[in-house]
Amino acid sequence: MNFLAIDFETADYGPDSACALGLVKVREGSVLSRRRFLIRPPRPDFIFTYIHGIQWKDVRDKPAFPGLWPEIREEFEGIDFIAAHNARFDKSVLQACCRAAGVPPPDLPYLCTVQLARSLWNLRPANLPAVCRHLAIKLDHHEALSDAEACARIVLAARQDERDPMTLQARARRGLAREGLTR
Repeated sequence: MNFLAIDFETADYGPDSACALGLVKVREGSVLSRRRFLIRPPRPDFIFTYIHGIQWKDVRDKPAFPGLWPEIREEFEGIDFIAAHNARFDKSVLQACCRAAGVPPPDLPYLCTVQLARSLWNLRPANLPAVCRHLAIKLDHHEALSDAEACARIVLAARQDERDPMTLQARARRGLAREGLTR
């Protein structure tokens, strides 16, 4: 099972306002790489600093998403699916940023670890801190790499708990129809 766990932090309400990205690549059940990027959003106005602590001064000299894409594009290759906690959000951010960069977004299924935690462990609430507490996963919430790493660990824990590891790939291929997510 090969996948990429992602987490975006945004500066404002626009899905194109990514200001941080965490990527954790998993190959055959082992973490292959961990990467964190600060991203210069298209606007200097930060609404969500109180959540993630990132300010314009932290990102003004960082690449905007179009400049970052050539460096991260290969992370989306050779994987079966993208995992994210609240996949609808991260998918919308990735699509908006790709659209702004003039590149097609990755054509991959998404596995939402919120839905996974609800269906597999019957967790409610299934926010990231609650799921991490349930699974004893260390978390620095709203730090993009920590959130992506936690998401990867959730998928790996689910793989151990499910009798058939292919079920996770099947969940991703189904495109989370309950949330209306598809490729």
